[in-house]
Amino acid sequence: MFKLVQLLDESQVHMLREIATSGKFVDGRISNPHSKIKNNLQLHDASAYERSSKILLDAMVQNPDFMEFSFPARIAPPLLTRYTPGMHYGLHPDAAYIPLPDGQLRTDVSCTVFINDPADYDGGALHVKLGGADLRFKEAPGVAIVYPSHTLHEVEPVTRGERLVAITFIQSLIPDVQHRNLMYELNEVAALEGNTMAPDNFTRLQAVQYQLLRMWRR
Repeated sequence: MFKLVQLLDESQVHMLREIATSGKFVDGRISNPHSKIKNNLQLHDASAYERSSKILLDAMVQNPDFMEFSFPARIAPPLLTRYTPGMHYGLHPDAAYIPLPDGQLRTDVSCTVFINDPADYDGGALHVKLGGADLRFKEAPGVAIVYPSHTLHEVEPVTRGERLVAITFIQSLIPDVQHRNLMYELNEVAALEGNTMAPDNFTRLQAVQYQLLRMWRR
């Protein structure tokens, strides 16, 4: 259900940090004014948003791990967000749909891309509750965590320094998380073992892959 992806290289991380340094950030509640749990800053500069989103989107569509795990039909333009001491985002699931200029996007998969070094700040982990388990992610610059949007998660309070990340949401070709995970595992097995299989058996495996994609794709 969760995957860490090395999404950005050092130069891309550097460009995003420069954009964040010069860009204008505003209260994150501008996009969710009724929230009582959101306490962060988000980029609010059209030119900077366009440049940073392009860097991130280009990296996503060119990254096989990201594409093969999320099966994206649409990706919301990624948004840079900033947390300074005292800021946090309380426990929540992501909204089922978010408005975009070209229509609503169903949020099947969420993604956080870490931009600055975890040593630069204390606190600020992405905390995900999965049944009775507590998962925490605070990753190196350029690493993305991809996870189902319905899971309860929060950004724990930052107590020192600054947390800089990008967030986005994906509408998947396979909206059901269990179907998506099964399809990912099946595709991984086909990719890893296909060359060693008898050709007839590999053809049968492909037939199963294609038929499941027809059944599950929306």
